[in-house]
Amino acid sequence: MVGLMEKLGLKPGVIYGDDVLNLFKHAREVGFAIPAINVTSSSTVNAALEGAKDARAPIILQVSNSGSAFFAGKGISNENQKASIAGSIAAAHYIRAIAPTYGIPVVLHTDHCAKKLLPWMDGMMDADEAFFKEHGTPLFSSHMIDLSEESVDYNIQTTAKYLKRAAPWKQWLEMEIGITGGEEDGVNNEDVDNNSLYTQPEDIWNIYETLSPISPYFSIAAGFGNVHGVYQPGNVKLQPDLLGKHQEFVAKKLQNQDPKPVFFVFHGGSGSSVEEFQTAIGHGVVKVNLDTDLQWAYLIGHRDYITKNIEYLKTQVGNPDGPTKPNKKYYDPRVWVREGEKTMKARIIKALEDFKATNTL
Repeated sequence: MVGLMEKLGLKPGVIYGDDVLNLFKHAREVGFAIPAINVTSSSTVNAALEGAKDARAPIILQVSNSGSAFFAGKGISNENQKASIAGSIAAAHYIRAIAPTYGIPVVLHTDHCAKKLLPWMDGMMDADEAFFKEHGTPLFSSHMIDLSEESVDYNIQTTAKYLKRAAPWKQWLEMEIGITGGEEDGVNNEDVDNNSLYTQPEDIWNIYETLSPISPYFSIAAGFGNVHGVYQPGNVKLQPDLLGKHQEFVAKKLQNQDPKPVFFVFHGGSGSSVEEFQTAIGHGVVKVNLDTDLQWAYLIGHRDYITKNIEYLKTQVGNPDGPTKPNKKYYDPRVWVREGEKTMKARIIKALEDFKATNTL
């Protein structure tokens, strides 16, 4: 069977423009989605890349505003988004440098840029523009602008402004309409009205009608009851079938033979059932955000290693094997950090299986 890399002519490493568009088209047509992994360090980047390599699947790596600041280092002030801009650019260069060695296509993305964080977006796009002038591609494959807490008109028109800037570089732009509830990575919508969690089809058409004349490189994170974080069963009423109704509405407006003209994104994926994921994927979801579950998975490896070896981690010298025995081989960061990478990798492989993305390369 011909894999998507050969079929689409993709090269290993970070992909851009038409390669991203063709990857998402292929995913929508075949019926799989790509997990988007929030990364905060070179270690989490490596774990995500290794998981995708072992599963023979594409992957999306993304940095959030606070994750970018952490990548830069907590010792740097984030006044005027200085740390977040520097950290996201540093992460981009690291991922660009290391990704080709894993032999897989990678979409390099940024996550949840709210209105108050637009200076962060501006700084990253300045870097994109400079990189494009020198190399012919932007630094990042795509960005996400999240103005879902603002009025619909402001959301769409501001998104259009940023898409116009990105269009000459063929850079992808993801936007959100309808609020994702809960709290995740600095985005707190725990107190929003439940009705705000469900996007209307007229809004999807308004977005499509406004953005598609500017550029084909965009996707929509539409609300269908999504909530960030992990929650008790029954507390969240996801309705992924709403995405199918949105597709029908837009296709009818377009008088289009394509039954799924919109690229959708699934936010708040942690804690959702495999059935909910696959229903959403069947309605045109090509990207699923996963963060909370992977934070937990990364911790598990560290937690289990430390609890298992606690008697070797209390002092530099002296352990159950003898009072003069050194403990360096136990507290070396290359040992215990690696354990977190292993458990994070395993969870990513499980997600790729759930989203039907394994063995697609």
